[in-house]
Amino acid sequence: MMDKTFDPAAVEARVSAAWEEGQAFRAGRPERAGAEPFSIVIPPPNVTGSLHMGHALNNTIQDILVRFERMRGKDVLWQPGTDHAGIATQMVVERKLMETQQPGRRELGREEFLRRVWAWKEESGGTIIGQLKRLGASCDWSRERFTMDEGLSRAVLKTFVDLHAQGLIYRDKRLVNWDPKFQTAISDLEVQQIEVKGHLWHFDYPVVDEAGTPTGAIITVATTRPETMLGDTAVAVHPDDERYRDLVGQRVRLPLVNRLIPIVADAYSDPEKGTGAVKITPAHDFNDFEVGRRNDCRPINVLDAEARIQIAGNADFLDGAEPEDAALALDGLDRFEARKRVVALMEERGLLRLVEPNTHAVPHGDRSGVVIEPYLTDQWYVNVKPLAERALQAVRDGQTRFVPDNYEKIFFQWLENIEPWCVSRQLWWGHQIPVWYDAEGGIFVAESEADAVAQAKAKHGREVALTRDPDVLDTWFSSALWPFSTLGWPDKTPELARFYPTNTLVTGKDIIFFWVARMMMMGLHLTDQAPFETVYLHTLVRDEKGAKMSKSKGNVVDPVDLIDRFGADALRFTLAALAAPGRDIKLGPQRVEGYRNFATKLWNAARFAEMNGCELKADFRPETVRETLNAWALTEAAKAVAEVAQGITVYRFNDAAAAAYRFVWNVFCDWYLELAKPVLQGEGVDPAARAETQATVAFLIDQIAKLLHPFMPFLTEELWAIKGQVLPTPRGLLALESWPELAAYTNKQAEEEIGWLVDLISEVRSARSETNVPAGAQVPLVLVGADEGVRARVERWSETLTRLARLSEIGFADAAPKNAVQLLVRGSVAALPLEGIVDLAAEVARLKKEAGKARAEIGKIDGKLGNADFLARAPEEVVDEQRERRDAEAARLIKIEEALVRLSEA
Repeated sequence: MMDKTFDPAAVEARVSAAWEEGQAFRAGRPERAGAEPFSIVIPPPNVTGSLHMGHALNNTIQDILVRFERMRGKDVLWQPGTDHAGIATQMVVERKLMETQQPGRRELGREEFLRRVWAWKEESGGTIIGQLKRLGASCDWSRERFTMDEGLSRAVLKTFVDLHAQGLIYRDKRLVNWDPKFQTAISDLEVQQIEVKGHLWHFDYPVVDEAGTPTGAIITVATTRPETMLGDTAVAVHPDDERYRDLVGQRVRLPLVNRLIPIVADAYSDPEKGTGAVKITPAHDFNDFEVGRRNDCRPINVLDAEARIQIAGNADFLDGAEPEDAALALDGLDRFEARKRVVALMEERGLLRLVEPNTHAVPHGDRSGVVIEPYLTDQWYVNVKPLAERALQAVRDGQTRFVPDNYEKIFFQWLENIEPWCVSRQLWWGHQIPVWYDAEGGIFVAESEADAVAQAKAKHGREVALTRDPDVLDTWFSSALWPFSTLGWPDKTPELARFYPTNTLVTGKDIIFFWVARMMMMGLHLTDQAPFETVYLHTLVRDEKGAKMSKSKGNVVDPVDLIDRFGADALRFTLAALAAPGRDIKLGPQRVEGYRNFATKLWNAARFAEMNGCELKADFRPETVRETLNAWALTEAAKAVAEVAQGITVYRFNDAAAAAYRFVWNVFCDWYLELAKPVLQGEGVDPAARAETQATVAFLIDQIAKLLHPFMPFLTEELWAIKGQVLPTPRGLLALESWPELAAYTNKQAEEEIGWLVDLISEVRSARSETNVPAGAQVPLVLVGADEGVRARVERWSETLTRLARLSEIGFADAAPKNAVQLLVRGSVAALPLEGIVDLAAEVARLKKEAGKARAEIGKIDGKLGNADFLARAPEEVVDEQRERRDAEAARLIKIEEALVRLSEA
């Protein structure tokens, strides 16, 4: 006997063990040697990470795809692994050292610190892999890779050396996002823009003549960062701004510093913003850097790596000027303390014209939490422009497509305007850059120190001492090689030949540039093939109110908690059901609980089948059924299989889940089993009809297990094992079974007859509800102008109709009775005479009042949604909530109006 209730915790552990023992997820199974390959690479989660909702959604979608394709007979590789996550991992280990009062990174030295990181990785890293297994991810875990394992490291070294030899990697002094706490460059993805209430300070800069003497004219600039004025090298105005046209080409004396700097014309300056004149500090602002480059204004760096004012020994700062002692006294001050001092000094000199309150976005490090500085340093860069051209062409040619396709436009816009990629990081944990320097600054790029020594000896004619570049590569550099380095590249391995290019990449829309584009560029450049055919970009998972999840808000929903409470299947099905393309997911425990109830519904249906003798028959053939009800159920199953397959194939996972849900809950559980009860449980039933129905029910539970397996693998694998126990020969794992093959099965006559019956009962129930017929009341049903076919159907199903629609009697007439609600069902007219049961006039009045309320509410919401100020100021989740309320009211109004039409005809 099946257990009374489905216990996810017990079942998940048992099923996971069975999958592992049966090596169910291994690619290259002998029996599939000739099968079509299908491959996906997992977006490698950080080795420091734990499962969050983004991971849960991402991996559920991937697992649906790979389980579906595995069942369709393909040789599937879902390549797993983790990313070394340079800055995140280094931070975790440094924090651990601090908490345990051990020496810090610099005290330990590089070699010992890296030993500690590797030890932590072996002991505590990879927690997320276990959590992915709990989710049911069917990766080939025997092939798990790590971005710093030996094979992948070799791929990284070869790529760097080759790109350098091709002139695509070079060293340059440019602005980067600099984290003063971690003292490293970071990527744009690691920068978080935070709204900060600050000020806009207006400073007067005196205009001078050729000799440097003040002319009496001033030009006023506005800034949110007064401390950076020490590094100003120009003032920019718009070429068309009449106010400043005569000043272009003249110079100003930079207050405090006394440096003479030019007034330049540049379209970057906005005449409508502030004073229309902007200070240009090329070393401390990305836009200013470009303005400076266009106008030959060299950058002057006035901050050190810890964001303190750096004047002593800074020859660029002086530039032939004689700064005031007050300016020189700023040396060594923290940037924010220096800001206060600069403002005070400008005010003392009468050069502070105005201070305005100003709320603006300030970049912060997502891990350090400190304000990020645009900082001028020597870094290694990849010239990605030529690589980007190939990636763009691959999408234009259809080698790679995006789903949804609107992301193609975003992809094009970014790659068409791409900047050089800074790939060096001032960290210790990561792939150390394969560059060595001699004492004269000579550069030797090689895959090994021995090769570098040989290069240096060839250059100098003798052996010379070399020092390796201490920096490491951006984590995204190794991640960009992931689709092929995990398969053994640069070696020509059998796995690379069979599974590359991969079929589909599933990832979040937020890393389309940082990861997707870079994999495209590297894949095409290094292998001459786009690394994947399709890129499916999913949206965000938000809380149940539509707000973005964040620890500070306290609204983070932990997927592991939901798995503990409701089971992995319930969470997976919820995510699939809500994964509408282009729409963020609103997730709360109630939704997951609802799909846990769905799992319970199926479990109870399987128990009902067991208790009613519904056992699998090895010789059952669906095409041989004779009973109309069974033929209808099989026809509906075939329809559902096709709809689910179509939904998965075109990446509309919500449609696929909805089709599966509709068939299992509505068709199979609510209608088929209900209609089959008299056959299964009644007396005097034809034994052949009962046996066929029992076999059909059992067969359909098997088909449901297959149909739902990509979404709910644990529950379905358990049902498959339980139901297969009665078969004469044992069967294998459901994970390796074939996808349902019912496409050829259809019975139009059965669909018309049972479909008519189901629709008639549904319409009667709906009409009763809409017109407020008391739940216990039995009402008469009249079939109007019924032909012989309808009369025959009513005769065959009269008992069922009477029971399920709560009818007192069923009659026939040429015209509808007076005061009857009319129903149109598949071309047949039916009527419910309600006189004496419902006060029709009162009901019409009530419904009209409800319609008025609905219209008023819709009008109120439309007023808000039509208000530009409301749309601009209201949080995104509030706007979404208003739109959802409007949709709900509009749907309610349609129902009310339908009821009014029915009553007006009565």
